[in-house]
Amino acid sequence: MQTVLYSYFRSSAAYRVRIALNLKGLQARHEFVHLNRDGGQQFSAAFRAKNPQALVPVFSDQGIDLAQSIAIIEYLEERHPQPPLLPSPPEVRARVRQIALGIACDIHPLNNLRVLKYLGATLGVNEEQKNAWVQHWITLGLSGLEQQLAGHPLTGTCCVGDTPTLADCCLVPQWFSAERFGVDVS
Repeated sequence: MQTVLYSYFRSSAAYRVRIALNLKGLQARHEFVHLNRDGGQQFSAAFRAKNPQALVPVFSDQGIDLAQSIAIIEYLEERHPQPPLLPSPPEVRARVRQIALGIACDIHPLNNLRVLKYLGATLGVNEEQKNAWVQHWITLGLSGLEQQLAGHPLTGTCCVGDTPTLADCCLVPQWFSAERFGVDVS
């Protein structure tokens, strides 16, 4: 069975998985699910059979379909432990998870496409207000992250240490989103 990553080019969550695959030197066939075309290809019956939440990414491997980027990356880590994205010892691994989940759960969801569509289509928020919303939440989240990293003994050239970890897999796409939405990242 072929390994497949169902992805969308602007999805931060899918971006995380693509980074992890590249860091581990793993290959997957990419199937792109356009989140805007045809009313959102993620809502098709075929895609919902893979992920009833209608979200990307979905990673198909060994006859199973996995959703949620953090779960996918942890699966990759367990199946292909080298190079490690979750270093030892447990307290360092916990710090990596703390940073990764802070980005994936507290920053990213507030600026993803389905939230922005809801703000506009259901609540009538205009583009300027949506951009202000995104900028606010990304700025707040990245400011908190910066404080966590500043001067911490485990911070290196990467979020934790000097080699990329799960935390960096999450940070890079969020940084891209910050720049895309005009957030001052200085």
